[in-house]
Amino acid sequence: MAKRLIPALNRVLVEKIVPPSKTNAGILLPEKTNKLNSGKVVAVGPGARDKGGNLIPVAFKEGDSVLLPEYGGTEVKLGDKEYHLYRDDDILGTLHD
Repeated sequence: MAKRLIPALNRVLVEKIVPPSKTNAGILLPEKTNKLNSGKVVAVGPGARDKGGNLIPVAFKEGDSVLLPEYGGTEVKLGDKEYHLYRDDDILGTLHD
């Protein structure tokens, strides 16, 4: 469903990663640990243009795990899933294993 939405300019469509609410052993985790500001890039726009008309590509690609700001972004519902749109420069960085 998210493949039908192509972000405009330098925007990035992100699906937030929802951390588990309990461990494998069944222990419930407190709500504080449930708040992770990370997500997976689902789609990216072509990029923005500078004053000279040159295309500045987006720094992220589909499949990247990214660190998101605590606030911001635009919530988008596609089907039964929630996604968020961020500007390229709002995303804090990429996460690597």
